[in-house]
Amino acid sequence: MASFLTTKAPCCGKLYVCRLCHDAEENHQMDRFQVREVQCSDCHTLQQAQQTCQQCHVQFGEYYCDICHLFDKDKKQYHCQLCGICRIGPREKYFHCGKCNLCLATSLRGNHKCVENVSRQNCPVCMEDIHTSRVRAQVLPCGHLLHKTCFDDMIRTGAYRCPLCMHSAWNMEDHWEQMDKEIAQSPMPTEYQDATVKIICNDCQAHCMVPFHVLGMKCSSCGSYNTAQDGGLIQQPRQQQPEPDTETEGETDTEPEQHDHPE
Repeated sequence: MASFLTTKAPCCGKLYVCRLCHDAEENHQMDRFQVREVQCSDCHTLQQAQQTCQQCHVQFGEYYCDICHLFDKDKKQYHCQLCGICRIGPREKYFHCGKCNLCLATSLRGNHKCVENVSRQNCPVCMEDIHTSRVRAQVLPCGHLLHKTCFDDMIRTGAYRCPLCMHSAWNMEDHWEQMDKEIAQSPMPTEYQDATVKIICNDCQAHCMVPFHVLGMKCSSCGSYNTAQDGGLIQQPRQQQPEPDTETEGETDTEPEQHDHPE
């Protein structure tokens, strides 16, 4: 944000340091693309929006976009025509994904799951805009977006699933291995040792029949514990122990046979 000018709001004609200050004070929003005039804070000259004051030649901002009418310090910004707004760069480290309709880091080129117009949805945590937010977005493995700050808060609470589709929000292999060890060291009581349950895996969408355990049910397809139980327990019939031979036992209880002795 530049500190050497105020912007004349095209909607109400009032002067504000920035559109966010305007929106916080007024009951309507300023359209940044319709801004036509600014006022220099040094000489108070009202003039056409431009980077340098026409009267005293003070620079309004190291960076100026004549489309967004953004004045700011130099942060390697660039205007993305397809996004329709300015992004913090540098430009060569980002590319615009046509399907996601969003600028992403070049490391994600061909290495992310596309979700059509994903940035046009609000953040599912705070329910605020992602596309024009000054907070950068976190791209989840499922392709959905969160504000990076919302993602960090989610991790701190122990949540690990995407709020929209329940897919794991990052690589959980180490955690699944730890759960394997905990389950191996915690056998279920005898009456539940043969119990099974149907599950749906939130990570690979597989439907499986797996052993029941209170600590978690592991997907037999991908090895994830990010699963949901589908129905109740299925108890396997236990084998009956053979009953003892009562006749044999009876013979041992009889008195020995009496024999006649000759007189």
